[in-house]
Amino acid sequence: MTHSKLILVTGATGYIGGRLVPKLLEAGYRVRCLVRDPSRLQGRAWLHKVEVVQGDALSPEELVKAMHGVSVAYYLIHGMQGGKVNAERDLQVARNFTQAAEDANIDRIIYLGELVDPTANLSPYLRARHETGYLLRYGKVPVTELRAGMIVGSGSVLFEMIRYLTEREPVLICPAWYYSQAQPIAIRDVLSYLVDALKTPDSIGRVIEIGGSACLTYAEMLLGYAKERDLKRWLIRTPVYAPRLSAYWVHLVTPIHWRLVAPLIEGLHFNLIVRDDSAKKIFPNIKPIDFQTATHLALGRIQRDNVETSWSDSLVTAMGDFKPYQFIDGDGMYIERMQMLLDIKPEPVFRAYTGIGGERGWLYMDWSWSLRGWMDKVIGGVGLRRGRRHPDEIHVGEALDFWRVEAIEKNRRMLLRAEMKVPGKAWLEFESAPREGKTLLSATAYFAPHGVSGFLYWYAMWPFHKFIFSGLTRGLASRARILARSYS
Repeated sequence: MTHSKLILVTGATGYIGGRLVPKLLEAGYRVRCLVRDPSRLQGRAWLHKVEVVQGDALSPEELVKAMHGVSVAYYLIHGMQGGKVNAERDLQVARNFTQAAEDANIDRIIYLGELVDPTANLSPYLRARHETGYLLRYGKVPVTELRAGMIVGSGSVLFEMIRYLTEREPVLICPAWYYSQAQPIAIRDVLSYLVDALKTPDSIGRVIEIGGSACLTYAEMLLGYAKERDLKRWLIRTPVYAPRLSAYWVHLVTPIHWRLVAPLIEGLHFNLIVRDDSAKKIFPNIKPIDFQTATHLALGRIQRDNVETSWSDSLVTAMGDFKPYQFIDGDGMYIERMQMLLDIKPEPVFRAYTGIGGERGWLYMDWSWSLRGWMDKVIGGVGLRRGRRHPDEIHVGEALDFWRVEAIEKNRRMLLRAEMKVPGKAWLEFESAPREGKTLLSATAYFAPHGVSGFLYWYAMWPFHKFIFSGLTRGLASRARILARSYS
C-alpha cells in the first residue's frame, strides 16, 4: 500500500541515494528526486516510479520548489565535489536547505552524517560534515541525524580500498592510521536505519550514532577480507601517519583517485566508533551484521551483478558539461570515454557503431585490432576471426570479433563484453544520446582488473587507448555523417 507521504531524496545519483530510493519505493512511499542533471538517472530501474525535479541545492528558489508538498527530505548531498573538499559551499547548501525546509513547512529532515571523535582535531572533510549537521539542526524543522563511519558494500570507497589493497599486495606496509579503531557498518544496515527513521518518532530531533556489531582496525579489516578470499597477507606496522603519501599510494595501486581517499584517510587518524548506543534503543529491530558477513555479501554482489550497476554514477553528464576525453578510476573499475557532439540524429549514429567489426573492420588502425586478435589466439583465446553474422544487423548474444553483444537499445546504445583473454573483465559501450537536436556520440571502455596482473595490463595498454579510441570515434562520426546523408 502506498503511503500518503511524499519523500524528497537529494543525492539520488550518489552511492547512498541511489540505493535508498528503491528501498523507499518498496516500503510504499512516494518519492521525489532532486538532481542537477536528470540524465544521470537514466538506466535506473526505478526511474519511472519517481518524480524527478531538476535543480541545484545552491539555489534557494529551486529548493523551495522541490520541497513543495514534501513531508520528509533526505539530505544526502555529499561534501566532496570532484574529490575536493569545499567547506564553504557545503555550509551554504546546508543553510539554503534549512531555510527552504522552513519555507515549505516540511515535517522533518533526515541527514546522514559522519561518526566523529568529539575530542579530536577534525580534518576539513569531517569538520564540514559535522558543521553541516549543526546548521541543519539549527533551523526550525526537526532533524534526525544519523552518523555512520565506514560503510561496507560493493562500490563504497573504503571497502574498495580494502578490496584492491588486499588483492594486489601480498605484503602491506601499514602506516599508523591502519591501527585506528573504526566501526564499519554494512550498507544494508545504513539503509534500514534511513528508512525506519521515517516511522520512528523517537528518532525525531536526535543525533544517532550507527555502526556495525564490532570495532575493528583498518588492518583487521584487510585481514578479514583476505580470510574471506582465502589469501595470505602479511602486514608490516610502521609508526608514521603519512596521510598524503598513503593517498598517493592508494591512487597508484587501486582505481581510486587520491583526491577522493585523502580526506577519508585523514579521518582515520582518530578512533571513529559509536560512543552512544541510543540506536539500539530507538531501533530495536535493526541488528547490524558483522564485518565478515558484510564483506561476504559485498563480494557476492560484485560477482553476481551486471556491470551496469557500477556504472550508474558515471553516466554522461549534460551537454554543456561533456568532455571530449575522460579517464575515470573509481568504484573498482577503470573507465575511459571519448565523446563527440554531432549535428545529426541518433539513428545514423546508432547504425554506424552497430555496423563495426567483421569485414568492415574498426574504422581506424585495423592492423592494431588484428594484432590484438592474433595475440589472443596465440594464448588460446577466441581471436578476431569470428567476425559478425550480418554486416549491418546485430542482436544480443551474438559474437562480434572477440566481443559478445551484451545489450542493445535501439538508436541509443550497444554494450559489448570482451571474450579475449584479459586479466579481469572488460566491456566496450557505444551510446548515441540526443542533445537538443544533436547527438552525443560516446565510446566508453570499462575494465575491472583482477589482481596485480590486471593492474599492470591496464597501464601497459593505457598509453595506446586514447590514440586508438580517438581515431575510432572520429571514424564512427564520419560513417554516421555518410549514413545521415543517405537518409535525406
